[in-house]
Amino acid sequence: MKQVFCCLALGAALFAGTSQSAWSGEPNTLSQNEELSGWKLLFDGKTTNGWRNYKKDAVSSGWVVEDGCLVRKDKGSGDIVTVDEYDAFELLLDYKISPEGNSGLMFHVQETEKAPYMTGPEVQIQDNVAGHDPQKSGWLYQLYQPPRKDRQTGQTIDATRPAGEWNQLYLRVTPENCEIQMNGVAYGTFKKGSEDWKKRVAASKFKAWENFGAPTKGHICLQDHNSLVAFRNIKVRPIKPGQEAPNPSTGTLPLKAVPAFPQITWEGWSPEDANGRQVAFRPIVVTYPPDGSNRLFVGEQHGAIWSLENSSTASKSTLVLDIRDRVSYQDKQNEEGFLGLAVHPKFKENGYIYVYYTPKSTLRSNISRFERSKTNPNVFDPASEKILLTLEQPFWNHNGGTLAFGPDGYLYIALGDGGAGDDPFENGQNLNTLLGKLLRIDVDHPSNGKAYGIPADNPFVNVKDAQPEIYAYGFRNIWRLSFDRATGQLWAADVGQNLWEEIDLISKGGNYGWNRREGTHPFGTKTIDDSKVIPPIWEYNHQVGKSITGGFVYRGTKLPDLVGKYIYADYVTGRLWALNYDQAAHKVVSNETIPGQKMPVLSFGDDANGELYFCIVSQNGQGIYKIVPEK
Repeated sequence: MKQVFCCLALGAALFAGTSQSAWSGEPNTLSQNEELSGWKLLFDGKTTNGWRNYKKDAVSSGWVVEDGCLVRKDKGSGDIVTVDEYDAFELLLDYKISPEGNSGLMFHVQETEKAPYMTGPEVQIQDNVAGHDPQKSGWLYQLYQPPRKDRQTGQTIDATRPAGEWNQLYLRVTPENCEIQMNGVAYGTFKKGSEDWKKRVAASKFKAWENFGAPTKGHICLQDHNSLVAFRNIKVRPIKPGQEAPNPSTGTLPLKAVPAFPQITWEGWSPEDANGRQVAFRPIVVTYPPDGSNRLFVGEQHGAIWSLENSSTASKSTLVLDIRDRVSYQDKQNEEGFLGLAVHPKFKENGYIYVYYTPKSTLRSNISRFERSKTNPNVFDPASEKILLTLEQPFWNHNGGTLAFGPDGYLYIALGDGGAGDDPFENGQNLNTLLGKLLRIDVDHPSNGKAYGIPADNPFVNVKDAQPEIYAYGFRNIWRLSFDRATGQLWAADVGQNLWEEIDLISKGGNYGWNRREGTHPFGTKTIDDSKVIPPIWEYNHQVGKSITGGFVYRGTKLPDLVGKYIYADYVTGRLWALNYDQAAHKVVSNETIPGQKMPVLSFGDDANGELYFCIVSQNGQGIYKIVPEK
């Protein structure tokens, strides 16, 4: 491995622009959600406290702190290790490597051998373009490399950014499974001590050291490989065996979830199909017609809509629209189907509803209008469908699907990036496609040969090579958006890829970063001007939850503890929270837990009075819940 000794000019270039944007606050600090969920700083940006050289009591003069970075700068620096030892943990760090440079991150290092690499496995760090080692950055040295291939080149995937730019490395180490991610892109998993591990070690240079990889606890080590390299934002989260990551909660509210309609039956729905196979009830939308009727509409993912009296004693429902004959849904492709329903603000006069669904036998999404039946005003006519917009989808997942009318009377449509993983066509940042966007259209004034109009103040109406329907962009897969009925603020929850779930406040024309950012963190190989991107107001990582379900700002009257707070959930872990955000101060005040039974929340809904509901998959039809006081 070639030694690289950097001159002063090179050092100046390497550390230029080390300041951190508003994306994640001041460098080398913990955000509120990080503190709540158990992360700790390993580097304070000012001192080398918490570190020492391997088998030494202090850090050598070759390691210095400059501009908030821990820098391996001079000859003879030596490898440094954390003072503390860790067994199971997560680690995040940013690194910036010099041209041709080489370094490494080792873990479970014990000071029983001559060098750290004789006990501790190494995640390689280097300049992948001009570096001289065939082991690329992010690979577990001579043991594991990413199994995935680049879609275009067919080569092993490389998510690193060039020398002189910041990269973010994530490492998770547990007895059951270990994981490496580079700039948010999954590089693979491995299990220390497994048969596969033993075979790989036996085929590597590490077979020469009997104790290599054997320790289950040890120091974290930054390697000196005679190259200029800088580190910052070094954070660790210890993992306790058999326990979940700490809940990023500021407290627990005296509330509970109960079935909203315990006596309800659904007209035309059966828990079994004609062949005796189970058919789950998948309520995906709960909303209401603004007509003073005290009804609720419930949309189900297979393609049916029911109405029912908004009463906890309701026992009967009416099937008001059945388009199951044209909606595609399969459990193995559960991001398709009937996904969205919005009721026209002037429903009492015109009887219009709007739906978002996947047509059978296609990779498409339809946004359609249905009309109230002329012979029975309590139901909708399936034959009245008017397709406003059809979207070609490259894959079955990431369809988004939320429809919502804003205070301005326009219809807002949330679209995912088209699916697969990592946004392979970069739709999120491409203004010439509707995928990965939030649209706004005028359903009342069709124009220019379309079944809808374009609001004159849409932000990209007069922008070359941009679609005029776009209201905001840079989304992976918004799973539920809603307007605060008191302030008009639009909230959205964007489901993450590999590490981070996020909550966004939507502004007209805003860029929310995907696929250059996931949450407040870098994603992939391409950078973006952070000053032009709007960061989320809240995020959590995948040890807390893996799929956010967005909800509503509560404006009802029955639950004073929730007034003004954004209610949301995680589908995978079943956690429910109430986020209190001070918009004037741009600060989260609290993130409180709503006690529940860890139910996988599909969606939220509300009624005319602002009371909230949430939906889960059910085998018996009892899939709609509400939140009530604990006592």
